Amino acid sequence: MSGLRSSLPNPASVVETTTHRFLIFDAPNDDNLPLYINELKKYNVTYLVRACDPTYSTEPLQALGIQVFDMPFPDGGSPPDAVVNNWLRILGESYKKGVKETIGVHCVAGLGRAPVLVAIALIESGMNPLQAVEHIRERRRGSINIKQIQYLKNYKSKKKNSCLIM
Repeated sequence: MSGLRSSLPNPASVVETTTHRFLIFDAPNDDNLPLYINELKKYNVTYLVRACDPTYSTEPLQALGIQVFDMPFPDGGSPPDAVVNNWLRILGESYKKGVKETIGVHCVAGLGRAPVLVAIALIESGMNPLQAVEHIRERRRGSINIKQIQYLKNYKSKKKNSCLIM
């Protein structure tokens, strides 16, 4: 990397609910991780979810107190139930702290898998699926493909079946 840049190669997007703040971004690698760490610190990220295969070491993040969770699923696809359940568990743990925290979430480009997880959080907080997609797209243009929109339209909130209160 020549010279120091002060911002990410592709800007991160902030999406908020009444209880959570999400930072959606593309995947760092070991070479540019310091730039991402600056952004994560700026938004006070406490949890980081990787919705793709690992592209960097988590040790520098863990040293800062950021918990990293691996929840990969296929590019362009929808999350399996195990990923959704783990995502909802993280949302619930974050909510129980009583402080509006920022949850970082990324996939390779930050346009499919990561926004779908954030859309699920918006739906769980009471937003209509298509409104959730629109809300995210206003902040992250080009996100969420047609197949993923169909998944979100059919997604049923699990809030009543869990301890998740958002």
